[in-house]
Amino acid sequence: MRARVALLCLLAACGRDPGAVAAVGTLERDRIELTAEADEPIVSVQVRQGDAVAAGDVVLALDPQRLTAQVARAQALRDELHARLAELDRGPRAERIREARARLAEAESAAQNAKREFERANELERHEFESAARRDSLRSQRDQASARREQARATLEELERGTTSEELDQARGALAAADAALTDVQVRLERLTVRAPRPGRVDALPFELGERPPPGAVVAVLLAADPPYARVYVPEAVRARISTDTRARVRVAGRDGELEGRVRELAHDAAFTPYFALTQYDRGRLAYLAEVEVTGPGLDDLPTGVPVEVSFDLDAKPTAVR
Repeated sequence: MRARVALLCLLAACGRDPGAVAAVGTLERDRIELTAEADEPIVSVQVRQGDAVAAGDVVLALDPQRLTAQVARAQALRDELHARLAELDRGPRAERIREARARLAEAESAAQNAKREFERANELERHEFESAARRDSLRSQRDQASARREQARATLEELERGTTSEELDQARGALAAADAALTDVQVRLERLTVRAPRPGRVDALPFELGERPPPGAVVAVLLAADPPYARVYVPEAVRARISTDTRARVRVAGRDGELEGRVRELAHDAAFTPYFALTQYDRGRLAYLAEVEVTGPGLDDLPTGVPVEVSFDLDAKPTAVR
């Protein structure tokens, strides 16, 4: 590559048109790297290297047991909170209200009885027929019975008034959080099955069945089924005369004839700059990366990575953007 760039620079220095020399590079296809979402072993591999896959096809799968259990736990929590919200929205049951009324009546009766016992003991203590300790004990029982009565009354009032809006908001928030947690773990479980995001061909499978790739590791590499492109470098003199959609002719090593092409991407910054190119007079030594999409029939069988030569139609107008 450096020798070819040096040749282009020499032609420019000699006054010859650098566009007369074909740009060289390799034939490439878009690479798609599929990664592992979790630290789980590979339990199945559905493809082999070189197989063609369609969008959505299963490439391989990681062990789902751990996340399946997490989904079940999140589902149970969500169901519990959903039932709790329904209960609060409905309000207290009539049976609980009747039970609270009965408890209040019982507490009132006990409080009245404790009050009368204390009054009798207090009267007897005045005539020295009862001890002061007994009177103090009955006073304590009276106060406790009165407190239980007030507690029962507060419980009944709470049931009769029903659920507050604040309690309903809290229950709805808890349910929403549980729904989000369930969705999160379901998505992580689904991503344990690695699928092809677009049509292509399997280029590499770095891990074997039973291995445990770390999270984020590439477990499969696909080459997109889109038309291939030539990845070449052009000198500054040619870069100034071409743009995206400039037509080109592509010659693939080992294949007779030329293929049609067009520039799909063109770098704005130089990709190769010799160390001695320090002044404006050395611009001819700059090289720019260009990607030329190959068009026409019979592209599926073109191998990736083979050398190519690209000649640009410098005098032709760019084709319309498709």
